[in-house]
Amino acid sequence: MSKQSICERERSQLEKMNKFQLGNRFKKIGFTIAIATFILMIGRKFVENSEWVRPILHGILLIGLLMISLSKEKLEDEFIDSLRAQSYRLAFVLAIVYSLVQPIINYAVASLLNQDDELQGFSYFQVLFFMLIVQLLFFWQLKRMNR
Repeated sequence: MSKQSICERERSQLEKMNKFQLGNRFKKIGFTIAIATFILMIGRKFVENSEWVRPILHGILLIGLLMISLSKEKLEDEFIDSLRAQSYRLAFVLAIVYSLVQPIINYAVASLLNQDDELQGFSYFQVLFFMLIVQLLFFWQLKRMNR
């Protein structure tokens, strides 16, 4: 096999991954999953010894949000694709800023309240949830502004 054909195959695989989207009907499924999981997360607060369910619900909520994020619009064109790319870029940058700033803010607030709190990070769930929510909100806002 030549070097060129290996590179071409890798390029075509990357292009397929870059263009991957779920059908529009998955948006409704994602919303249903996310809303139902959110309700279950609230309900879990009233059940004793249910801490083991929490990571499962977090994962399911992230899957629902990801389905919404990856679902096509009814009318999917190059402009919508551009707005989607912008929203992913903004969400990525803001998630990094959030990840860097939030532990410092938590530490400063704890210091002001005279609590012995050390500088702590946060869970993968918080970062991924923040990133998906920000991406969806930016996408919807950009779409609304450019109608």
